This record gives sequence, structure tokens and C-alpha cells, in this order.
Amino acid sequence: MNKKSPILLLDFPIYSNQLKQLDFSKKILINTINQYSFCIAREDVAFKIALQESDVLLPDGMAIVAAARILTNTKITKIAGAQLHDFLLHQLNKTGGSCFYLGASEATLAKIVAKVNREFPKVKVNSYSPPFKAVFSDNDNQQMLAAVNAIIPDVLFIGMTAPKQEKWAFHHKDLLQAQTICSIGAVFDFYAGTIKRPSQFWISLGLEWFIRLLKEPKRMWKRYLYYGPFFIRYVIWEKFRIIFKK
Repeated sequence: MNKKSPILLLDFPIYSNQLKQLDFSKKILINTINQYSFCIAREDVAFKIALQESDVLLPDGMAIVAAARILTNTKITKIAGAQLHDFLLHQLNKTGGSCFYLGASEATLAKIVAKVNREFPKVKVNSYSPPFKAVFSDNDNQQMLAAVNAIIPDVLFIGMTAPKQEKWAFHHKDLLQAQTICSIGAVFDFYAGTIKRPSQFWISLGLEWFIRLLKEPKRMWKRYLYYGPFFIRYVIWEKFRIIFKK
């Protein structure tokens, strides 16, 4: 199957192929984008640059998928961070590769490591829990880099929430001795079971966001009820701009 080039959507190069078509033969930084991260990136220039400079930017949200269809007449498929995580673990299990989890608490990481050992016995897994703070010190960064580079994993999973994780990965990519670097945020909690992801039924219907909103209204209301309408208005405005430009 021929690989398609990324599509340029609202100034972001969105990946338009399937996960199995990714080239892992060279060092690669993978991030994801959804309506929330798009809106935050409009306010945070460093975050926007980190997303734009990703080697691969996955469409992790039905809003992004819909926007691609509306603005570029391109049909793409949503690829969530959880799908990327599962895909890479299966690949590593086939090759006897290694992965490293950077982020979350020691308790959450212990659950993740135990589950990987149970479900993917051929994968060598390590982890490090960075301090929980808004801004890392130079010493914090050095300790995180040292922990990862002592292992030299095939895959580095970073879970420190957006936009912190994407900016950290972008700024430290060249210093990280990992072949594949992925910012996957909430996937750490999903996989550990500390937060339950909506069932495949809701995911298939494109309503994962709605179930997450019902389960965590205090944390999710602004993401979906404030930034959601903002994103829709922006897409509509962009569509009119394209039409009248012709």
C-alpha cells in the first residue's frame, strides 16, 4: 500500500496513513492532536511549534477527523494514543524489544510495569517517575534524561499531560537515546487502570469524549464544552474563508 503524505490542516501536518505504515527505522517523535490541543496551541506558541515539528502528528479526535473532511475533503482515521501504545507493545513483543515509561506516579508506573510483564512477556520494560511540578528544574531534566539513556529503550512513552509532555519531548529529543518517542498522556492511567477508558462501543460511535465528560465533569467540562464549540466555530470560519477565497 502506498504511503500518503501528511495533510496540512489548520497549519498542522496531520498523519493520514495507518500505524503499520509508520517508518520506525530512524529516530522518530510522535505526538497527537485533538480539538483541545489545537485550541491550547493557539495560545501557547511553544506548544504549537512542538506539535508542528513532530515527525508524526496523529489525529487523536473525531473533531480533527471531521475538520479534515470539511476543510481538505480528505478522509482520515482517528488514531488515539491508546492505539499507538498497544500497537508498539505488540511490535516490541514480536522482536523482544524494550520500552520506557516516563511520567506518572510510582504507584501508577508499578501497575503499568506489572501489566506489561504479564501481557507482553518478551518486552523489557523500565520506568521513571519525575517530580510532580509545573516546571522542571535543570537537575530534574538531567535526572530524567539519565534514567532513559541508561536503558536506551526502543520506545519511550511519555505521560506528563499536554502541553507539558510535548514541549519536553521536543526540547529533549536530540538528547534522548530512544529510537521512538511518543507523548501519550492519559494512556498511562488508562493502561494502569487508575482511570477507566470508555468501552469500544462508545469509541466506535465517536462518543468517547461524551462518556469521559460524564465520568469526569469537573476535569473535562472546559475541554469539551468550552474548547469544543470554539474549535467548531474556527473550522466553520475557515471553511467560509476557503470558499470566498476561490
